Amino acid sequence: MTANLKMISLQRPHSSRRVLVADDDPSVRQFLTAILKTEGYTVVAVNDGREAYRRLVSDAAFEVAVLDLMLPHLKGLEIVRYMRTEKRLMKIPVVMTTSGADLSMMAECLPAGASALLTKPFAPTQLQETLRLLLNTRK
Repeated sequence: MTANLKMISLQRPHSSRRVLVADDDPSVRQFLTAILKTEGYTVVAVNDGREAYRRLVSDAAFEVAVLDLMLPHLKGLEIVRYMRTEKRLMKIPVVMTTSGADLSMMAECLPAGASALLTKPFAPTQLQETLRLLLNTRK
C-alpha cells in the first residue's frame, strides 16, 4: 500500500498553482512573475511563442496561462487557438496581454478562446482580480 501511495505522489505535480507566462519583453515577464509569485503561483516564464507551445505540449499541468498577443515565432493568438483544440489544454484559462497596437487581432482574442484580455500597461490588481475571477468561475 505504501508503494502505491509513493507512485501516486510521484505522478502528480507538487503544486497545481502553476502559471505559464509568455512575453518577449524581459521587464514585462519580470513584472508578471513578481505579481504571480506574490499570489502564491509557481511561474514558468518563457520569451517566445515556440517555447510556450513546447511547454504546453510537454506539460499541461498549468492552472492558467498569461500570453502576450504578439510573441516571436508563434503568436499568442495561434497558441490559444491550438489550446482550444486539445482536450488536455482546453480548460486552462488564458489571459492575453497586448500593447493594444493591433485592434483587429485584439478583436479575435475572445472568439479564439482567450478567457480575458488585458491592455498594457495594466495595474497588478487588474491581473490579480482577473485571475481570481477566472479561477473561481472554473471551480
